[in-house]
Amino acid sequence: MKFLIDEDMPRSTAAVLRAAGHEARDVRDCGLRGASDKEVFDSAQQSGAVVLTGDLGFGNLHKYPLGTHNGLFIAHFPNEISTEELNRHVAEAIKVLTEADYGGNLIILEPGKIRIRRHIRTRET
Repeated sequence: MKFLIDEDMPRSTAAVLRAAGHEARDVRDCGLRGASDKEVFDSAQQSGAVVLTGDLGFGNLHKYPLGTHNGLFIAHFPNEISTEELNRHVAEAIKVLTEADYGGNLIILEPGKIRIRRHIRTRET
């Protein structure tokens, strides 16, 4: 899997994903520091990447409809959580998620649970 890590996530999250065998880029390392959500989203779509973010705005289904993207993965945790703990939760989640869980879907990771809003495919899609 390919991931584009939003700047509200720890820099070390990309290393955690790479260690698990995934391709991961941090927006701060690819010219997108301070970019708008739309710019981050568009870059992820152009490169075939899933956006990994803490920004709940990416959960807006009107703005980012299911089935129209490579996947949106929101890590929704309290601000007080340590970087190590957040990365541990992300690492555990990517072990159980499959490629089919990402494409066109919205994944929300919270303490103790993973929720997936799935794009329902019809015969035309």
